[in-house]
Amino acid sequence: MNVQQGSTTEESVGELARRLLAADTDGWTPEGMRAVAAGLGWAWGGTSDAPVLVTGRSSGDARLRPVGDYEKRYVDGESYVELAVPLAAPAPDAAAQAAAFRAAKEEVTAALGKPSIMGSHGDMGPFYDSEPLWGAPFLRWRGRPDTLELRAGKSGPELVLQPTDPAENWFWRQGSGEEHAISGFFGSNRDQANVGLGFPGGWTARSWETVTRSLGDFLGALPAETTALGIRIGMPLYGRNGRSAPLLFDVVCGDRLSIACFAPDDVDPAALGWGTVAEFPHTASVFGDDDPVWRVDAGGPGEPKGRALAEMLVATARAAGASDPADLVVGGEAGYVDGYHVTYYGLGLPTG
Repeated sequence: MNVQQGSTTEESVGELARRLLAADTDGWTPEGMRAVAAGLGWAWGGTSDAPVLVTGRSSGDARLRPVGDYEKRYVDGESYVELAVPLAAPAPDAAAQAAAFRAAKEEVTAALGKPSIMGSHGDMGPFYDSEPLWGAPFLRWRGRPDTLELRAGKSGPELVLQPTDPAENWFWRQGSGEEHAISGFFGSNRDQANVGLGFPGGWTARSWETVTRSLGDFLGALPAETTALGIRIGMPLYGRNGRSAPLLFDVVCGDRLSIACFAPDDVDPAALGWGTVAEFPHTASVFGDDDPVWRVDAGGPGEPKGRALAEMLVATARAAGASDPADLVVGGEAGYVDGYHVTYYGLGLPTG
């Protein structure tokens, strides 16, 4: 949508996305980026350590990120690793932030088509940035030599133009196998733009405390992120008990997070915190009225108590016979979301 400012019409988010992706960054040199600023009609300002491009947009000015100590090992001649343009400054609550991101997504998708990559940065953004507490969704239109990303910024959604190789090199090299080396989740589709895309290795949780933390982070932000991205995740979780690996939980999240429990008869779900459809009527539209008996409705954006939910799931899994963190398994069905193949890096759980 175009925004009227007196007699001036502000460029739409979709048109801004087109122009950013079409910009010739010329290797991300200072000269190249000054040319980009001039081509976009923006003035160069700020300092050499924190360059600012004065956009005249109501949402604020753009920021260039110079190559610093964290970035220099991933670049090959670039002086900058991203140009971030704020799109809106909604209220700080999760629902408002998710709605603003979703609105930006609709505009950019209408202009550029379906993104080739989607996911969440979790609690660790590109080049070790901290991410917003409400969630860290992103959508990416991958290209060569540059990629455009719609990202959850600290104050609201941002369009981020970045040289493709440094960003992907950073991500790929996080696959060290150490706990929490990579967070969030990452999904790619069969778009031709993804030819040659590399995927880092994951990591495995080594303690139940690690599982509790990773599950808590994931579940706490999930409805805000799925709402922002416009997706619905269905994630069965199985529990190995020494004899088999029956279904233990079904995590379903679109605009609300619902979790069903399929614990065996010798486990008391009510004592562990699970309720029925009478206590969680919203779950009737997800799981039906009486099967499964045990479930919980954790709410919409910003509402889930991630740590408490994770503690309940871990306690239930252990009561059902899971003796090791690797006994809690993400069902392979969870890896297919809206045409994307998704890897849940931040969970640290095996997939089967």
